Amino acid sequence: MTTRRKFIQGAAVAAPAALATPALAQSTITWRMQTYAGAALAEHVIDPAIEMFNKIAGDRMQIELFYADQIVPTGELFQALQRGTIDAVQSDDDSMASPTEVTVFGGYFPFGSRYSLDVPVLFNQYGLNEIWDEEYSAVGVKHISAGAWDPCHFATKDPIRSLEDLKGKRVFTFPTAGRFMSQFGVVPVNLPWEDIEVAMQTGELDGIAWSGITEDYTVGWADVTNYFLTNNISGAWAGSFFANMDRWNELPEDLQTLFRVCCDQSHYYRQWWYWGGEANLRVNGSKLELTTIPDEEWATVENAALEFWEEIAAESDVKRRVVDIFKQYNSDMLKAGRPYRYT
Repeated sequence: MTTRRKFIQGAAVAAPAALATPALAQSTITWRMQTYAGAALAEHVIDPAIEMFNKIAGDRMQIELFYADQIVPTGELFQALQRGTIDAVQSDDDSMASPTEVTVFGGYFPFGSRYSLDVPVLFNQYGLNEIWDEEYSAVGVKHISAGAWDPCHFATKDPIRSLEDLKGKRVFTFPTAGRFMSQFGVVPVNLPWEDIEVAMQTGELDGIAWSGITEDYTVGWADVTNYFLTNNISGAWAGSFFANMDRWNELPEDLQTLFRVCCDQSHYYRQWWYWGGEANLRVNGSKLELTTIPDEEWATVENAALEFWEEIAAESDVKRRVVDIFKQYNSDMLKAGRPYRYT
């Protein structure tokens, strides 16, 4: 296993994604960007946006894209971005260990959203954008925009049909999601993204709670797991695009606008790719058997999430502001009724 890991990581570092124009003018602005995603996933969640940017920007600016852990480990992305080792990043706050008050809300904040459209509405209409901007500006990083990815489900070797079945399961997941699910006996495990498939094969992991079923198939995890739990921890991953503040401020306004537009294109692409992919693979996928924990039992987890929210809110004034927004938003959606929420 160690040999395989070293080989995978060595191969990953060998070359960046081949998206930059081969011959550039001497005046071309060049950025290095690293995503949280490995190559197979990046083909959907970031490659199209950067290819579009490079094509339109031409000799004025080119972005060289690196995949998960190619320059630095994902957990060190923030420090690398702040130092200027990397000029831009695509990640969630939680995975890249941002030293901000909003970090716990990135990735999968337990039951913070039910659908992928919840995330952009929370940021653009309920005030999260302003809070994120304040927090990152204070530490020299530009928060460009946030968007939604897939919901968070368990993919496991053994079937999960009750909360009892979760106990003792060693699961690769996000820091905050792991902290929350540990009360139900889940053992969170932190490993490099590229090591997960090997760790499942060797028995180092019992499961993965890092994505929905689309990613399980796309990145190969459906080949090393047997079951997919239809209950989710959260309805959508919340991730963002970030840039080093100095490098961002150096860009002409039109290139800043172009980068924002390409980020928005990426957010839009993921909305339909994940939404359709999740349904299609549940219905037509042949690799994973679906299992479900009964609603009345899963309600225990949902109720625990509300207590977890209050635990987080008590940690700081900023966290209280964010939790209050989540509470207000979910209350509004429940009052709005179908199709926003089902009682």
